[in-house]
Amino acid sequence: MKRIGLVLGLASLVLSGCIERELTIDTVPTGAVVTLNDEEIGQSPVSTNFQWYGDYNVRISKAGYETLVTHRKLKKPIHDYFPIDFFVAVWPGKIKSKHQWSFELQPYSAPSRKELLDAAESLKGQAMADANTIPAN
Repeated sequence: MKRIGLVLGLASLVLSGCIERELTIDTVPTGAVVTLNDEEIGQSPVSTNFQWYGDYNVRISKAGYETLVTHRKLKKPIHDYFPIDFFVAVWPGKIKSKHQWSFELQPYSAPSRKELLDAAESLKGQAMADANTIPAN
């Protein structure tokens, strides 16, 4: 019985490892609203914890600046690949994995009247082309 307790106690110590993943996003200018995968995380500079690596949809907006819509890939560090990840999971201490992205926003410039009319004409042409391709019932 004592051996089972000892084994469970040692296992709980060994399996208590933890990885803290943090992403910090900075912008120029600061104070922009940052959204990751359709979830607003705050105003820059902002840090957030995350669970997985991969592609993230990024949206950054601030009054007076063009809204930036892009995506970035958060690459796995070496300790997140097999078989190293197994040993990291059972490591008794904490491992911190910190990442940082920086973005520069461009000042907003209103389109000219001609640009708006050209865009409207282009959309009208696309709508008419789409209307001609829809089969009649």
